[in-house]
Amino acid sequence: MKRREFTLAATLPAWAGLMALPAAAQTAGFVPKEGKDYKTLKQRAPVEGAQAGQVGVIEFFSYGCSHCKDFEPMFEKWKAAAPKDVFVQRVHVGFSKAFEPLQRIYYALEAMGAVDAVHMKVFTALQNERKRLDQENVLLPWIAEQGLDREKFAAAYKSFGVASKVRRALQLQEDYQVEGTPALGIAGRYYTDPSLTSGFERMLQTADALIAKERKGA
Repeated sequence: MKRREFTLAATLPAWAGLMALPAAAQTAGFVPKEGKDYKTLKQRAPVEGAQAGQVGVIEFFSYGCSHCKDFEPMFEKWKAAAPKDVFVQRVHVGFSKAFEPLQRIYYALEAMGAVDAVHMKVFTALQNERKRLDQENVLLPWIAEQGLDREKFAAAYKSFGVASKVRRALQLQEDYQVEGTPALGIAGRYYTDPSLTSGFERMLQTADALIAKERKGA
């Protein structure tokens, strides 16, 4: 999903067919090309949460993005297999004010430690079942149906902490010059997305290569 192509009512693919494209990066020794597979940021972006010696990776996504839903199982598998020196976090983008309810859902789930249990269910409910989770009268009963404490979620959803996370997400997407979702920011230095790599698999291969490059201090 690109910045100017989003509405909650119409989440039609902007990059249709990317999942089906062959991954040219499957061969050993793949070296991504700057300007083609990734961009180097002009100004280094923050790497939050990563410890000394770790390489930070950010997945930029939106619950309203159909490609993010398709990418998420692949990314989760990649994340689970990532070495211990790779610190991974998700950032829910906010390309317009319409994104804020969805951002608040993610950061409220994060505050409750419920992302693993509910994350993919949000994608499915919003996109497949067309539930208007951006509306609290729909969202809160749905949250209760997922086995979460409705009142605790509502409190987190409206909390100062979640509002701060939303503001920070907006800053990070600008720092990384995010042009669409899904996208990856690596080590505060690099940005890649499927419009650059022509597919999800090559994007992950590019991330792997840039992580290795960062380890070497290149």
